[in-house]
Amino acid sequence: QVQLVESGGGLVQTGGSLRLSCAASVYIFKRSDMAWYRQAPGKQRGLVGYISSTGSTKYVDSVKGRFTISRDYVNNTVYLQMNSLKPEDTAVYYCNGVPPIGEWGQGTQVTVSS
Repeated sequence: QVQLVESGGGLVQTGGSLRLSCAASVYIFKRSDMAWYRQAPGKQRGLVGYISSTGSTKYVDSVKGRFTISRDYVNNTVYLQMNSLKPEDTAVYYCNGVPPIGEWGQGTQVTVSS
């Protein structure tokens, strides 16, 4: 069973930080690279970055140097540390496997005010 529960979003000013969490079911967490995706208003959902089962990470250019993905194997949780946030980071953030598996979670809203 695929279960994904994202949390940690909120409203933050430009330059601020947030840490998102994703509690994943064992089924997806242990068998997959894990990724964060985001969907801004009026846009398609897209990849933000991912972390492999060995801990290597990769990010899209727009968040490199600002965002960091980590994973906790004890708690089956994936984190997204977001620093130096910009208004263009405003979106609903989701986690899932790479490629995505099963149904998406509800996501968590991140709003960055200018």
